[in-house]
Amino acid sequence: MFTKAEKEFFMNIALIEARKAYKKGDVPVGACIVNIDSKNMIARAYNKRMLRHDATAHAEVLCIKKACKKFKDFRLNKTAMFVTLFPCPMCMGAIVNSRIDEVYVGTESDRVDNSLIETIFNNNLLNHKVKYEVGVLKEQCSSLVRKFFKEHRENKN
Repeated sequence: MFTKAEKEFFMNIALIEARKAYKKGDVPVGACIVNIDSKNMIARAYNKRMLRHDATAHAEVLCIKKACKKFKDFRLNKTAMFVTLFPCPMCMGAIVNSRIDEVYVGTESDRVDNSLIETIFNNNLLNHKVKYEVGVLKEQCSSLVRKFFKEHRENKN
């Protein structure tokens, strides 16, 4: 279990990553994976869809790939992910399949039904359940996303 201060510390790292995506013109999502027992960070990443021209280059997926490479295993047991924006269904599936135990989300998404997280993370048909919490540094995470999309809409006009 993470304390409030630890959750905020690691979400701030995810926010640093999200700001990198923002500066490169991608949706500002950042993620990091942490060992639950030692509280050591294993991997961090940010969205690179635009940079790589790759629909799967979401922060969560890239972070999982880095952690799996480091572990030399697809199982990321005893880990937690901190992610600034509510994961999409693809990322939720990657989280479940990589056996991440806990996910801490900064802010909800306007594009994904928030009940979907419970449907996927706690589905009785899957062999792994994920504990999750939404709202860690919510205001900082949501304001960055709102700012990005406001600027994106203004630049289209």
